[in-house]
Amino acid sequence: MLSHLSTPALDPILSLSVAFRQDPRPEKVDLGIGVYKNSQGETPIMQAVQQAQKWVVETQTTKSYVGLAGCEEFNQSIAKLVLGETPVFDRLTAIQTPGASGALRMLGDLMRVAQPETTVWLTNPSYINHKPVMEAAGLKVKYYAYFSSQSKMVDVERMLDDLSQAGPKDVVLLHGCCHNPTGADIDFSAWQAITELALKQGFTPFVDIAYQGFGGGLEEDAKGLRHMAAQVEEMLITTSCSKNFGLYRERTGAAIVLGKNAQEVANARGKMLTLARSTYTMPPAHGAALVKTVLQSEALTSIWKQELNEMQHRLLSLRQTLCNELRNQHNTAQFDFIENHKGMFTVLGFSAEQMHHLREEFAIYGVADGRINIAGLTEKDIPYVAEAIVKVS
Repeated sequence: MLSHLSTPALDPILSLSVAFRQDPRPEKVDLGIGVYKNSQGETPIMQAVQQAQKWVVETQTTKSYVGLAGCEEFNQSIAKLVLGETPVFDRLTAIQTPGASGALRMLGDLMRVAQPETTVWLTNPSYINHKPVMEAAGLKVKYYAYFSSQSKMVDVERMLDDLSQAGPKDVVLLHGCCHNPTGADIDFSAWQAITELALKQGFTPFVDIAYQGFGGGLEEDAKGLRHMAAQVEEMLITTSCSKNFGLYRERTGAAIVLGKNAQEVANARGKMLTLARSTYTMPPAHGAALVKTVLQSEALTSIWKQELNEMQHRLLSLRQTLCNELRNQHNTAQFDFIENHKGMFTVLGFSAEQMHHLREEFAIYGVADGRINIAGLTEKDIPYVAEAIVKVS
């Protein structure tokens, strides 16, 4: 049986981490995989999470199953974090999933069951896992214009022109904030325009918000999503606690569904639980217990928000420092766009050959499509990285 399998292609991002670990060069810099690192180059456990973890360990009395939907207190807390005071909770359901990738697959499977002929529209480019997950669920995938290779920002006019072609059997996937891989976000006026198109054309919005808090802050990053949720009849949302709670390995995410009314949402929830039963059955409990504990404690929530705010501001500082280094030390404004991007990522505009050159000659690891993880930089790395970028450009 196994002899019929072909040799699999290496994952273009995860394989970089393996190559980085095996690289003996002391000057090496990992800007590939999307994790946040502090000034010491470590991915820390947040203080609020550490305190929550201590409390959970001391008070937990069982390791019994959590149920198909996961922790309901987590589900309610995370939906409130994403949607705030948006008046949609009477027509909403949320279930815990194994990370945001699990949520993506869950909603992909739900779309396949509810409307088998669904086409999912993705930004060009989009998160590397969006296309394979949607196709694995049996859905068709189409791309809409998004990123301008000239301005390195969103081409709103072309985007809206493409989306005006989407119809009732289409689902349009949007990045809630901190676009992966480009770092170029749509502004609130674009959210409003897309919402109007959804109402006019009948397509269903699907918002993947994996980086809430890393762009303009918790509230600002969810502003467009919340506006849209208040206006449309149906909407799909995936969210992750990997970045803003630092729970990468705990695989803590959620799938949220908004429907026309409570009955349709109940039907969707029932189907999602059936789908969960036939795949992973139940999500892991520990990460959700930590998030629930933080969000249900005013003291821990305050500590967490302060930590998240410091991380967000440090990302801004890293961007500014890198741009200043490129301008002042290397006399180039070619990469000024980096300062205008948000979140963890930026696309340099480099070819695969240039990215290969960065890796082979300078031991700087980025994705072949030109994406680098700003959150992977340390302050001491910046002069070396800036010099390498200039030499390769």
